[in-house]
Amino acid sequence: MTATTQIRGRSALTRGKLPGWSRWAVLAAALVLGAALSSLIGFSLVGWILFAAVLFVIGWPVTVGLVEGRRKGVDALVSALIVAAFIVALLPLLSVIWTVLGKGIPGLTANFLGTSMNGMTGAQDNRAVREGTAVLGGAYHAILGSILITVWATVISVPIGLLTAVYLVEYGQGRTLSRAITFFVDVMTGIPSIVAGLFAAALFGLILGPGFKAGIVGAIALSVLMIPTVVRSAEEMLRIVPNELREAAYALGVRKWRTILKVVIPTAISGIASGVTLAISRVIGETAPLIVTAGFATGINGNVFSGWMQSLPAYIYTQILTPTSPTNPGPSEQRAWAAALILIVLVMLLNLVARLIARLFAPKTSGR
Repeated sequence: MTATTQIRGRSALTRGKLPGWSRWAVLAAALVLGAALSSLIGFSLVGWILFAAVLFVIGWPVTVGLVEGRRKGVDALVSALIVAAFIVALLPLLSVIWTVLGKGIPGLTANFLGTSMNGMTGAQDNRAVREGTAVLGGAYHAILGSILITVWATVISVPIGLLTAVYLVEYGQGRTLSRAITFFVDVMTGIPSIVAGLFAAALFGLILGPGFKAGIVGAIALSVLMIPTVVRSAEEMLRIVPNELREAAYALGVRKWRTILKVVIPTAISGIASGVTLAISRVIGETAPLIVTAGFATGINGNVFSGWMQSLPAYIYTQILTPTSPTNPGPSEQRAWAAALILIVLVMLLNLVARLIARLFAPKTSGR
């Protein structure tokens, strides 16, 4: 085959197709036109990005349709819409992370992580603003309170949720009680968090007297929110365990309770652990139930059964709503943003732990 024939063959194969750089050329044109349109109404970065995105979503499919045909143009339009929807969904998350990092990192000091708000007054914040010194006061007591309350909520929720899931899957199939439990679990999944807080406050108010607040009351409120999530996740994980494993254990003469304990639960432990961890990350940031159950505190309290206990969500709420110095709210806002960053880091770590647990305890297969 001669060189002329090869060139003609390549021309025939590439005829009617856009070159690889065409997408970037259309994007560059969309950015230029977007900047021009944004400047007509007062240039802003957000307006520029929006105009450029709309122009690219329209311009790229039209360009592809004119050169490669209608089918390719429709395909390019759908692909552009999918990418645009993904970016739109991602922007709020990136915006939140960027804002919290930008405003929270300056407040993360050794003093903030190692001290409480005990003894802090507005005069100290006023002096910090006036003299430009470091902001005093920290969130150690709130971090400790959040951890203790969440641990106790987990201790209460996990056994109840896991045993309920075992009953629904292994014992209660088709029974009226099983259907009733499933219905109430679905209802509890959607109840507002403040209702859980009011329930726990009313329960302990009847037992120990009105106005009683402590960390354990907050743990009870959070457990009300955690139990439906634990039940649902554990139930789904137990249902996907193959029945052949149960039948093999029964054929060897193993009792049902021992089959559940030694075969079913170990097989599903990866998904169960992930569901529990995600349930913890869901409730650790709840504010309303902890405000009405655990109260507020400025000092360190390590006893969940006695005294008011501060938590990170309540700490953020109080620092924003009632600054230590009403005339200079800047230091309180700095503490609130730093506490919000700590809360986000805790949730992120819990999600990473859930993924790690799922990988470590996942059943091993022959291909692994």
